[in-house]
Amino acid sequence: METTTNITPVLEIKDLHKNFGDHQVLKGFNLTLYPGENLVVMGKSGSGKSVMIKCLVGLMKASSGSIQIRDKDITALGQTELDFLRTEIGFLFQGSALYDSMTVRENLEFPLRRHRDKLRFRESTQNLIHEALENVGLLDAIDLMPAELSGGMKRRVALARALILKPSIMLYDEPTTGLDPITAKEIIQLMRSIQDTYGTSSLIITHDVDCARVISNRIILLVDGINYAEGTYAELSSSKDPKIKMFFK
Repeated sequence: METTTNITPVLEIKDLHKNFGDHQVLKGFNLTLYPGENLVVMGKSGSGKSVMIKCLVGLMKASSGSIQIRDKDITALGQTELDFLRTEIGFLFQGSALYDSMTVRENLEFPLRRHRDKLRFRESTQNLIHEALENVGLLDAIDLMPAELSGGMKRRVALARALILKPSIMLYDEPTTGLDPITAKEIIQLMRSIQDTYGTSSLIITHDVDCARVISNRIILLVDGINYAEGTYAELSSSKDPKIKMFFK
């Protein structure tokens, strides 16, 4: 990726704090995501990675700090404005989070129905569903139920659902968790293909070092509630700092 000097970020987190009672999870976390970038955030279990991403999309309210997406501070938005901004963001939840009682087709129809009045797509609903499933190689599964899908297929359907609104920003929460190594590699390759196809900016939360190595332009290490270190995989993996080295053993 080219130098980010003088490039306007698509997403910026400044001095983010999140407390649960007396327990501080995020203690002044900062992050900047640039257009077309794959930015990975790594941290130990319980370090606050998922809390950060939930604050980012408004599923949790930050204790303090600002989260700007395309120059809009989501901590200051009302529900209607926040819902509209979410149409620009695709979110692949940890564990896929498909609706068990809906077919694959119905799972993909759900976000289209919810945002029908806000979308300007000329394509029909069915064309959008077919396109999204073709992009993840699962058009043949359109009328299957989630219980009939493997773990990797569920992750692909969830990715198709996240992409169906054609977002400019993709958020991935542990995209390879629970998958066997071969399927995890396929999902990583699919994420790269999606970036090339759609030109998305992606924020990837993971503890999977192989995923980070393959997919990242930059990596941020979340340690002790802050962005402790930042750099490329090569830069961070060669660090002598004990807190950084523990990620790359």
